[in-house]
Amino acid sequence: MTNLTQTKKATTWFSIIAIDLEKHEFVVPEKQVKTPADIKEKWEKSQAYKDLLGFIGTMNEAVKNKKMRDEFPVSETVSKIVHVLDLLDKWIDEIPPIDQPQRFGNKAYRDWFTRLEERKEALLTEALGERFQRAVPEISAYLMDSFGNCTRIDYGTGHELAFAAFLCCLYHINALNEGDSVATVFKIFHRYLEICRKLQLTYRMEPAGSQGVWSLDDFQFIPFIWGSAQLHDHKRLLPKSFPDPDICASFSKDYMFLECIQFIHKVKTGPFAEHSNQLWSISGVHLWSKVNTGLIKMYKAEVLSKFPVIQHFLFGSLLTLKPV
Repeated sequence: MTNLTQTKKATTWFSIIAIDLEKHEFVVPEKQVKTPADIKEKWEKSQAYKDLLGFIGTMNEAVKNKKMRDEFPVSETVSKIVHVLDLLDKWIDEIPPIDQPQRFGNKAYRDWFTRLEERKEALLTEALGERFQRAVPEISAYLMDSFGNCTRIDYGTGHELAFAAFLCCLYHINALNEGDSVATVFKIFHRYLEICRKLQLTYRMEPAGSQGVWSLDDFQFIPFIWGSAQLHDHKRLLPKSFPDPDICASFSKDYMFLECIQFIHKVKTGPFAEHSNQLWSISGVHLWSKVNTGLIKMYKAEVLSKFPVIQHFLFGSLLTLKPV
């Protein structure tokens, strides 16, 4: 998806699959991309690939030129999913890091992770209601995969992709609908980001598969896409402004992109051009519209086309590896 004329077509994806909740055969999703050759031969031709790009593109259009503090509808389902995330946040406070010799990867994270594993289905059943109970084992697998790896105590763009898949599945089963698009980004996804940052800082999580200064960010990618869409036609806040910490501090509550940069300023020291070279280069682009389309293209190349990321992705009945 290299330009916004393509992403606009994605707005029809909501009606692609009409699932009969009573008759649909849900499954527990599993890894199916086994070799690097599967990326081109199977994954990039799959319904799951099309649906996830369609989802990202649809949300991209939904938040274009909107602020996070604008008014928008928030459904009961959105509020209940946010409540689930609030509980996950509370658990971090209840499971503090332990004293250990290793600087990174605090093992208390594994206790937090185990609690989520034990309670994920109950939490989602309560949030979504009995009508969607049969879907919970399938969609909860994506939620479980969204907050990092328990063995390595790391987090990266593959885990972020799993949360996008979780949200995409909620649309497929019609727990969320097109009217929830803005709230999906500004309420649910934003709350998810807050929790991920808290996990990263509290348990000193390692970046999964980071390319260091040559990666866009150690941990995230999607909020830069949707955040640049928010700024799409902004006349005063230009891309050249975002490395400035004062600009980020002034506008981070309205714009997700600037909030991401503010977090980088919080956790990294030294010249921005040195520790965040890719973002520094992006600040030289004149228009947010070009930043947005460029980031979507970069996401396809640097995340969706990478075997080390997609080999861990889960495929089920809602996001299938079957060809389009």
